[in-house]
Amino acid sequence: MASRPFFSKQKSLPFFLLLLCLTITLLIHTTTTTLRIDNHVQPVTASLHLLATEPPPWYDKLRYMIKNRSDKLKLGLVNIGANDIQVDGFADVTTIDFERVRRDIKWEDLFPEWVDENGKWGPMKCPEIPMPKSYGMVDVVVAMVPDGGRDVGRLQVNLVVANVLVNSGWEDGGGREVYVVFIGWSGPMWEIFRCDDMIMEEGDYRIYKPDMKRLRQKVNMPVGSCMIPSPQPPGRSTSNAYKSREAYVTVLHSSETYVCGAISLAQSILQTNSTKDLLLLADDSISQKSLRGLKAAGWKIKLIQRIRSPHAKKGAYNEYNYSKLRIWQLIEYDKVIFIDADLIVLKNLDAFFRYPQLSAVGNDKYIFNSGVIVVEPSKCMFNGLMKKRFTFTSYNGGDQGFLNEAFTWWHRFHTKVNHLKVFEGTDNPGRKIPENVHTIHYLGLKPWMCYRDYDCNWDMSGRQRYASDSAHKRWWKVYDAMPSDLRSFCGLTKHMDVRIRKWRGIAKNAGFRDGHWKIKVKDKRQTLHMVL
Repeated sequence: MASRPFFSKQKSLPFFLLLLCLTITLLIHTTTTTLRIDNHVQPVTASLHLLATEPPPWYDKLRYMIKNRSDKLKLGLVNIGANDIQVDGFADVTTIDFERVRRDIKWEDLFPEWVDENGKWGPMKCPEIPMPKSYGMVDVVVAMVPDGGRDVGRLQVNLVVANVLVNSGWEDGGGREVYVVFIGWSGPMWEIFRCDDMIMEEGDYRIYKPDMKRLRQKVNMPVGSCMIPSPQPPGRSTSNAYKSREAYVTVLHSSETYVCGAISLAQSILQTNSTKDLLLLADDSISQKSLRGLKAAGWKIKLIQRIRSPHAKKGAYNEYNYSKLRIWQLIEYDKVIFIDADLIVLKNLDAFFRYPQLSAVGNDKYIFNSGVIVVEPSKCMFNGLMKKRFTFTSYNGGDQGFLNEAFTWWHRFHTKVNHLKVFEGTDNPGRKIPENVHTIHYLGLKPWMCYRDYDCNWDMSGRQRYASDSAHKRWWKVYDAMPSDLRSFCGLTKHMDVRIRKWRGIAKNAGFRDGHWKIKVKDKRQTLHMVL
C-alpha cells in the first residue's frame, strides 16, 4: 500500500487560498504605500488612480451646464495627470504643464516686511512664480490644490488656475463662460476664488464659475506684497447709482471712547471732497445723543450686534474687535474702504476703491495693518469668517491678527495711504509728518485725549515712540474746521484731565529732556473743565 502524502488534496486547497489572500493583501498594501509616496511628491490623491469605468460625478453636471456647446468639452488639467481623469472620450483632455516654483523661495520673500516703495534703489521686484507657457483654450480647468496656509506651492497652483481661466475666458471682454473644478478637501484660496462664484459643492469637489473681470484684476496684481500694484483705470459710469455702490466704513462698539474720533474722521473725509457714502456701524453702547452727532458729522448709521473675539481675554481692549467682521455683511455695496476711527484723511482716497480685496499697508513681518483696508462685501465670506474665528488664531487676540490668517494673500498700499504715527530710531528726529500722506493713523494716546497744546504721548516713556507735535497739530486743524456743535463731542472729561496731570507730574519728576511737561496749557477745553 502506497504511503499517504503529507497533505491530502482536500486539505491543500484551503491552504492555497489562504496563501493567495495573503499575497493579494500584501500587494494592495504595497500599492497604497507607493501611492502615498507619490502624493508627497506631487499631490494627487490615491482615489484618482483607480481605473474608473464611468466619468467622475462632476463631469455630467458640467456637461449639463455647458449643454449649448456643440463640440467636445476641452478640459485643462492642473496638478493632475491625464491618466487620472476618466471622461469616456466625451472631452478633449490637456495637461497644463508648468515649472514648479523654486524651493528656496519662502513666503517672506513674497510678503516682505519692507519694500523700496519710492524706488530709491531701483524698481521693486518680486520673486518669479512660473506660469504655464503654452496651452490651448479650455472650457473647464480641473485642479488639485495642495493643502497648507502660507505655502508658496499652494499659491502657485491657485495662480496657474486663475491665469488659465482668464486667458480662456477673456473673450469679448470676459463674456466666454469657463468653469473650474477643484478636487480635494482643502479647496482653493478664497482670496483668489470667491466663495460667491462657487455654484456646487459635493463630496470632495467644488465647481466654480468665476467672475472674469474680478479674476482678471487679481491675476494682474503682483504675486505678493513685494510690489505696490498700479490701480485699475476708473470705470466710465459716473451716475449716482454707480457711486452709491462704494462707501467708507468705520465701526464703533463697546464704549463711546471713539465717538470724537469717528466725527473727526467723517469731517476729514468730507473736507477732501469725496463722492462716496459714509457708513458707520454702531452697537447699543452708543447713545442716541452721540448717534445724532455722528449723523450730523456725515455718517449714515447702521446698528449692529457686536462680535466677541474667542481668543481675547475678558475685559481686554480688543475683546469685541471682531465686530469689524460686520463690514462683510454690507452687500448693498460692491466695495468699501474700512477706516479705523483713530485716523484722519488728508488727501482724497476715492481712487483706492479701484484696488481689489484685500488691499492694505504692511505692518510687521509678512502681515498687513487692518486700520485701512479694501473689502468686497459678501454674505458667504462673512459666514466663512464667522466659522474660521474659532479655528484661526490671532497673534494679538484681535481683528488684525485674525484677518491676517484669513487673508494670507493681500495687496500692498503705499505707506502714505495709512501713515502709522510711530517713530523708530533717529531717521526723523523732528518727527515731522510728510506732506504727501493721505491719512494719519494715531497710534498711542489719541489727540482728543490730550491737551491740544501738545501730544501727551511725550509724557509716558513707554509711549514716546508715538509722540509727534506735527501729527498732533494736523488733527486739531481738522477739529478747528468742524461746526461748533460737533466740537462738543470732543470735550475733555474729568478722567482724561486727571490722567494727563498725573503723567505730566511723572514726566516732570523724571526730568524728561523733551520738556513738553513744561508747556503752559492753554487748552480751552481744560480751562472750561476747571471752571465747571
